[in-house]
Amino acid sequence: MEINWVVIGVVILLIVVLVVLTIRKNLKEKKKLENLLNNDFKKAEKVDVDAEDSANEK
Repeated sequence: MEINWVVIGVVILLIVVLVVLTIRKNLKEKKKLENLLNNDFKKAEKVDVDAEDSANEK
């Protein structure tokens, strides 16, 4: 029984390509998620201070 090196080579090549593509996609998704989480917070609203309101005095 002979080993068919061409078929084994093609299968190994396809596995390597699949692993590389999966890693690249995961890195892109990780970057998107990181940007989303870093920019997804509610900014505090600025409160206008009324100069005539005595409660705002220090």
